Amino acid sequence: MIQPPYIQPGDLIGLVCPAGSIPIEKVQNCIETLEKWGYAVKLGKTVGAKSHSFSGTDAERALDLQAMLDDENIKVVLCARGGYGMSRIIDQIDFSKFNAHPKWVVGFSDITVLHAALQKQNCMSIHGPMAAAFNKGEAGLNYINSLRHCIEGKPIHYKVASHSFNTMGIVQAPIIGGNLCMMAHLVGSKNQMDTAGKIIFIEDVGEYHYNIDRLMIQCKNAGYFDQSKGVIVGGFTDLKDNASDFGASANEIIAKYLQQLAIPVCFDFPVGHGLENYAIKEGQDYLLEVHAQGVDLKEA
Repeated sequence: MIQPPYIQPGDLIGLVCPAGSIPIEKVQNCIETLEKWGYAVKLGKTVGAKSHSFSGTDAERALDLQAMLDDENIKVVLCARGGYGMSRIIDQIDFSKFNAHPKWVVGFSDITVLHAALQKQNCMSIHGPMAAAFNKGEAGLNYINSLRHCIEGKPIHYKVASHSFNTMGIVQAPIIGGNLCMMAHLVGSKNQMDTAGKIIFIEDVGEYHYNIDRLMIQCKNAGYFDQSKGVIVGGFTDLKDNASDFGASANEIIAKYLQQLAIPVCFDFPVGHGLENYAIKEGQDYLLEVHAQGVDLKEA
């Protein structure tokens, strides 16, 4: 896949809200931190704007995102917020100018839809922290720094504790994934993810246990896991009911659909909607090692 140029001191980072709204005061720490890192920041019109739960009408959000993607002076497009709304505008986005001058696009959650569209353009992107993560102080510093390392081109190597549900193994392959709900949402669309030959990572937030089961069934039936080379299970946080209501925890539900795969699988990897959310380059080759002592994920 095409790897956008890494950012250089003085380069311009664009902040945009292509889905849900975020108050401007919650973006301030992000702006100040990016400037401390040595970068200039350009705010999109949707940052701080609000139209019901969205950051603007569909037309306004599409126009703002398009402007950020087209602007040759912007070297990184950082989505300030996920929420909901990316799938409402993705078909309106023209990637022709972006393809001529590719840049890193950063975000997670609903932004999974944008990552999937960029994969169809054969371009890497970054699943990683957005503006609110810059408000976490020292506790979130490792995860914010992981984003900095990604956009600056520093080698990525994450080490994670072992988990009793893990399936041991070693694999090197491109990595793609994101929010499980959005991945299921993409099934049957032109942006459905092509997971064959790839390491997949999944995460989600605010679901009922039964819906995690339903989403896994849909992804399984769509063939997401059939030819994948490995699976990374991230955080499934802020669930709306108890495991006892369904009879299984989120990890137990997911393990049921992955345990028959003869590939490396790891659980509780720090990627998701919680504090722990390491940046991952979608489309980049990674070496995934799942062993008894723990998990290693590093760029190949």
